[in-house]
Amino acid sequence: MSYNSFGHMFRMTTFGESHGPALGCVVDGCPPNIPLTESDIQHFLDRRKPGQSRFTTQRREPDTVRILSGVFEDADTGGPVTTGTPIALMIENVDQRSKDYGDIKDKFRPGHADFTYWAKYGVRDYRGGGRSSARETAARVAAGAVARKVVPGMAVRGALVQIGPHKVDRERWDWAEVERNPFFCPDAETAALWADYLDGIRKAGSSVGAVIEVTASGVPAGLGAPVYAKLDQEIASALMSINAVKGVEIGAGFASAELTGEENADEMRMIDGHPEFLSNKAGGILGGISSGQEIVARFVVKPTSSILSPRRTVDKAGQETDIVTKGRHDPCVGIRAVPVGEAMLALVLADHYLLHRGQMGG
Repeated sequence: MSYNSFGHMFRMTTFGESHGPALGCVVDGCPPNIPLTESDIQHFLDRRKPGQSRFTTQRREPDTVRILSGVFEDADTGGPVTTGTPIALMIENVDQRSKDYGDIKDKFRPGHADFTYWAKYGVRDYRGGGRSSARETAARVAAGAVARKVVPGMAVRGALVQIGPHKVDRERWDWAEVERNPFFCPDAETAALWADYLDGIRKAGSSVGAVIEVTASGVPAGLGAPVYAKLDQEIASALMSINAVKGVEIGAGFASAELTGEENADEMRMIDGHPEFLSNKAGGILGGISSGQEIVARFVVKPTSSILSPRRTVDKAGQETDIVTKGRHDPCVGIRAVPVGEAMLALVLADHYLLHRGQMGG
């Protein structure tokens, strides 16, 4: 049991550590004859890569992806297409600064996985957290780029909707704005507020949490199963697997507790000969099965645990001590979690699309 693989029919296995020579993934189960180039993947990696603004870690990684296997030239177009065999993707690490962690190699950072990794394995890679580092999510984004191509007509998008106590104004929501600011924020006014707020957090050497919303449109009705493979169950599992995530909700989510049955029920009418929903409190999933509506999920990430403020801890010898975490860290990991959340949603939907096709045909 390695626990480094995700998915059933469309399966991703990631490898590598934060300060190792490279990281990457193997995608297995991708159907053949899907056009796939490195540039198709690179676009999404560029959205996630570090060092793009003062609001993220200043580690400089180009995150250049290489396709090592699983594609071949199409006889008609000459362009590369998937062959139905495992697709191996590799991203080299080029800007490691392991010396930044020398002072804490025997100390457990509060809020990090240092203690739990040591308790489980008896050994841990203290250089940036090793396998527990969010650096691993670059491989997920690469695999998610492949997954996006599997479901015809599907579009997956994400946005940052809250940093600390500051939420976006949904009356000003503009998807185009997401690509115009460093926060993936759909509200230009709130993005400006976040810039000032995060500057203060960053200069204080502290960090703050955030909420990310991811959506998928063009998803056919019928994906998922009613008992042990509920689509919302697997989306929640996928999003919870992302570093620093502490909560997930689907549709109205926790706000459902404040609604009446009349308010929460998504009523239906026949429009142009087809059943249509008049609202989407369910987030596009009913009884664990997609309804054909837009799928909506949100997840919350905790504040980055690596901060400059001294914290109390213990070391491997059982001695009480204090710790200050140096190095280059995100004042808000939620910013770069947006493309990661998109990738995980795409991976689940590609997997369930193929599972549905395997069971029902078509």
